Amino acid sequence: MKAPSEIQTERLLLRKPRPEDAAAIFANYAGDKSLGRYLAWPIHGSIGDTDAFLKLAEVEWRRWPAGPYLVCLGPDERIIGSTGLSFESTHCASTGYVVAREFQNQGYATEAVRAMTQLARDLDCTSLLAWCHPDHAASQRVLEKAGFIRDGLVSDFCEFPNLAAGVRQSVVRYVWGQRSATR
Repeated sequence: MKAPSEIQTERLLLRKPRPEDAAAIFANYAGDKSLGRYLAWPIHGSIGDTDAFLKLAEVEWRRWPAGPYLVCLGPDERIIGSTGLSFESTHCASTGYVVAREFQNQGYATEAVRAMTQLARDLDCTSLLAWCHPDHAASQRVLEKAGFIRDGLVSDFCEFPNLAAGVRQSVVRYVWGQRSATR
């Protein structure tokens, strides 16, 4: 089963990225150096980096039931961030999010992540995970409000390239809903 290319929530439109979105993605969030401290991907240094993300997104959408979604707001569908599902297998995925600074602390991240939990359920994912840096309390709150349960600390898990490039760091592992009991 393939995910829909668009998902409407109460206030947001989540949609599959398109090549013509590159400039808005770069300008609105992906190129914002102040935003990236706890991201697991490097802030885009140029529009070329954003083009590479869009190519990767298309590959993910072709290979798996879903991929990245852009988070859009308002009647003009302003791109304010991204979310999505990243698959390890057809029944195991992870999710995350990024929201532009000016749109943080307004519930948009939680709303987007809740949409991803519903999508994972619709796609029959039996495992939905999320990770965040142990010092990123705001992200931990978002995940918990979206129904994720803290499942422990994983040492030397991944790099946060905007925080300490080349250094593997610990993460807090989250599982969605009651899935921690079924791992």
